[in-house]
Amino acid sequence: MLRREQENGTAKWVVNHKRVYRIYREEGLAMRRKKRKRFRAEARVPLVLPTRENQLWTMDFTRDGLASGRNFRTLNLMDGFTREAPRIEVDTSLPGSRVVRMLEEVAQERGYPEAIQVDNGPEFVSQAVDQWAYAHGVALHFIEPGKPVQNAFIESFNGKFRDECLNQNWFVSLEEARRIIEAWRVDYNTVRPHSSLGYRTPAEFAAEIAGEKGCGKDAAWKSTNHFSTPLGNPANPAGFPLSHSLGDGGPIPRAAEQLQNQAPSANL
Repeated sequence: MLRREQENGTAKWVVNHKRVYRIYREEGLAMRRKKRKRFRAEARVPLVLPTRENQLWTMDFTRDGLASGRNFRTLNLMDGFTREAPRIEVDTSLPGSRVVRMLEEVAQERGYPEAIQVDNGPEFVSQAVDQWAYAHGVALHFIEPGKPVQNAFIESFNGKFRDECLNQNWFVSLEEARRIIEAWRVDYNTVRPHSSLGYRTPAEFAAEIAGEKGCGKDAAWKSTNHFSTPLGNPANPAGFPLSHSLGDGGPIPRAAEQLQNQAPSANL
């Protein structure tokens, strides 16, 4: 963050990472995180990562309270590829009809998604959401009950949102909560760099992608092989998909065929 700040076109700070870390520790700037119970490690199915904008949206609810003791909820929406958060809806009640209204407003701005990944909450399995998805050709992907790791994108976002916004503010009214949460959302999209995006902000990454293709599920996709991040190419993360060619069985059958060709003949 310090390296990104500029003044008159030049870097504003001379950053020494050891000195910054020492001051960071001495001033106690690290946010306290609740220690979670450790579970036994088990084999998990890898999450299929999106490879283009609007391919997969993901959303979930979080809950907090006002100074008066009244509770409110937030509906958090995120694009799984660009990591943008196009909307955080805040209110005391967010039924299925309100979810549909928010989705329609966002879709009018950036196009309809191909799929939306959600949990099995009553708002997401409601008839209103199901009818909206069917009318616009949007697939609803429901995770297995009790397995939030299958919706890892929005769960990670929810953790940052709670640690950096909800836990750091005392909301006097619902209007103040909406104002502060919206300011945090804009900062998340336009100021905060993400290591998974090559230390670019979601807005910067989305702008670069927009130069390569149009938005929406019907737009043509151009290659983004020139993008590189510490975690690989965001257009083809973790080697997904493995194969798209017709008649190509993928890397495992190809490897088996190579081994068969290298094996000595049994007739010798």
